[in-house]
Amino acid sequence: MSDHPTAPVIVADEPGTFPHGVLAERHPAIIRQVREALPYGPERRRALDALLAECTGGTIDPLPAGAHDRRRWETWGMAAHAGRSWYDVPWLWSESWFYRRLLDAVGYFAPGPWQGVDPFRPAKLAELGSPATDEELAALDGLAGRPEEERARALLHGSLWGNRADLGFRLSAGDAGEAAAVPALVADDGERLWSLLGASPAGTLCLVADNAGRELVPDLLLIAHLLAHGRIARAVLHVKPYPYYVSDATTADVVDAVRRLTGAGGAAAAYGRGLWSALTDGRLVLRAHPFSCAPLPYADMPDDLRADFAAATLTVLKGDLNYRRLVGDRHWPPTTPFAEVTGYFPGPVAALRTLKSDVITGLTAGTEAALVAAEGQRWRTGGTHALIQVRT
Repeated sequence: MSDHPTAPVIVADEPGTFPHGVLAERHPAIIRQVREALPYGPERRRALDALLAECTGGTIDPLPAGAHDRRRWETWGMAAHAGRSWYDVPWLWSESWFYRRLLDAVGYFAPGPWQGVDPFRPAKLAELGSPATDEELAALDGLAGRPEEERARALLHGSLWGNRADLGFRLSAGDAGEAAAVPALVADDGERLWSLLGASPAGTLCLVADNAGRELVPDLLLIAHLLAHGRIARAVLHVKPYPYYVSDATTADVVDAVRRLTGAGGAAAAYGRGLWSALTDGRLVLRAHPFSCAPLPYADMPDDLRADFAAATLTVLKGDLNYRRLVGDRHWPPTTPFAEVTGYFPGPVAALRTLKSDVITGLTAGTEAALVAAEGQRWRTGGTHALIQVRT
């Protein structure tokens, strides 16, 4: 990485910053949410209380000697960070460590009645079963009569905006957004993305998923459409091997989402049946690599994962956390070229991301100036702007 640009790693040690707020306020709120979501007994509740005390005011304690993944975490930096404040290590590392420790507290990995029980599942299912999801799936019927290219673009924007997407609105929003003084889409390499998807012969799309529920559904719809219309021959969907970052997608969440589609009727059900068929015949393959839950940037990915991405026609990384891991969770100047910070990636790569943290690269100076003039620095974290960035 020595020949690549660099910038200071983001840490959470400064009160008033977004990362500090995540550690000081969001993580305690997540612990409270988990306590209320499932009827954990006294032992688990005490473990959650201990984690709350440790993550807000204590230091990093290593995993116990018998932990199944202790050796892996040692290679990921646990020994180097042990004994330090959660606020003084890289923010990406500290966040990942929190979720690993939270799973310990609820007994996810330990033999016993709570082993393998996703502490975030109640919230995921509530979102997936909401009336808002019904409305979004019903909107697919309105897309059915549109030209294929128009449907593909609408579904791409649905995937980009996740649960903020209104498919009908997104169909006509492209032109209006460009005319605004501060565009909703701060970078748009959409045409470059389409040039990679649909080339003949059709190739393999790797999609690295982000959130479950109403954000995973449009990712799956996009994959289903690309497969059904021959824009890709095969898709590899990377999910998390265990619950992570509250709402990140696991295999169980994929199954729940496909079932939700097949049970919805209309166009949604047709997409769901297509996905089920693709999963069973191997055109859609799931991956759950341990590094998907690593507290490290993708620049440090192991060789087997590198080979998976290298074999793809295009790898699409969804969401904010994947973006931070793709470009490095650093204080980049916003005009730092996206192609430079992703030069290590083993093949063409695209980021589809709604902005929810400070990290950003690849903006023009004019776009950055317009955003700052209109919103200060709030545009970085508010989820009101998005980007499509591609490096071929």
